[in-house]
Amino acid sequence: IFMFVIFRDLKLWNKYRISNIPSLIFLDATTGKVVCRNGLLVIRDDPEGLEFPWGPKPFREVIAGPLLRNNGQSLESSSLEGSHVGVYFSAHWCPPCRSLTRVLVESYRKIKEAGQNFEIIFVSADRSEESFKQYFSEMPWLAVPYTDEARRSRLNRLYGIQGIPTLIMLDPQGEVITRQGRVEVLNDEDCREFPWHPKPVLELSDSNAAQLNEGPCLVLFVDSEDDGESEAAKQLIQPIAEKIIAKYKAKEEEAPLLFFVAGEDDMTDSLRDYTNLPEAAPLLTILDMSARAKYVMDVEEITPAIVEAFVNDFLAEKLKPEPI
Repeated sequence: IFMFVIFRDLKLWNKYRISNIPSLIFLDATTGKVVCRNGLLVIRDDPEGLEFPWGPKPFREVIAGPLLRNNGQSLESSSLEGSHVGVYFSAHWCPPCRSLTRVLVESYRKIKEAGQNFEIIFVSADRSEESFKQYFSEMPWLAVPYTDEARRSRLNRLYGIQGIPTLIMLDPQGEVITRQGRVEVLNDEDCREFPWHPKPVLELSDSNAAQLNEGPCLVLFVDSEDDGESEAAKQLIQPIAEKIIAKYKAKEEEAPLLFFVAGEDDMTDSLRDYTNLPEAAPLLTILDMSARAKYVMDVEEITPAIVEAFVNDFLAEKLKPEPI
């Protein structure tokens, strides 16, 4: 039995990390697990329900078929075996896409020169084949043929793409390493951390601040003028973050919180101003941008026990929100 969920409750928005509307997600009513995140594409591509129940298929099956290089050479998708793969959803009409592509070209070159088995597959959202060809001419990697709209749509469905640019990083078995490849590439231009396994706790920066809009986020504000303060804060939060992530991973669910440490810079000042937070440091908060709610713990010393209790009370809905 499957059910359609219309997102009216903000808790559901957060649970399923909805950033765009309209959104339609298919769930298995017996388990509550997500069957398909991009239901609108399913309805468009399979209006008669011939592929019902629309469950996820292995990457190898969805990508099967010819892939192109910009010199016209064609390769079979089987050539990807044994490689890490970046699935790059992008379009020439999108300025952030073009900016990311310039960085990604250099990252791709560095990774290949280091001898890593790595390939990128461009999945175009361009509005014409001419635009696709112009954009693809700048790329040294592979692409799904623009004319293969069905395969491009299936890849969008497989990863529930809600916006571009998006870079999905896959391991050699086709399993997702991270959906935040864009952030990782921008934060690691020397590619030292390739293939960018996700960190439990992130240092808030201009490149990853957009993730604050993806759901509730624990943000520990610290005085970054003190040497080692940010690193010490990350080490304090990390065991709690790892525990929460592991708990939900065991249930095959996304963690209900993202974890950040924020120092002192213009972006952090803007965040404090926008959310009307006190200037105190350290300051422990949970920010829920979509619900326009915040939870604040202003104490002189932040300890692991305080952080864990704060997180557990939030997850148990024991905390009273303040408006943002």
